[in-house]
Amino acid sequence: MSRVTVGKWGKNLAIRVPVRLAKTLGLSAGDEVEIEVKDGDIVIHRPAALNRADAIKAAEDILKNAKGHSLGGSSIKELINEGRR
Repeated sequence: MSRVTVGKWGKNLAIRVPVRLAKTLGLSAGDEVEIEVKDGDIVIHRPAALNRADAIKAAEDILKNAKGHSLGGSSIKELINEGRR
């Protein structure tokens, strides 16, 4: 857990994300996140659509580079299709 201080950014309040936490989460400047209040706590998370888009792009990259490769006799495409079930 990290402790941060709420600051001011123009007329808004701002919370800085420590660099170690940002690297762990894969966050970069300009990324969009969702913020909500849940049981009196602030909850910040990535939109599900972005996570899915990232996963689809990763799967496409894997397929592009997977020609001729297999894992335990199963093709990478078969493994990806199995994961979709």
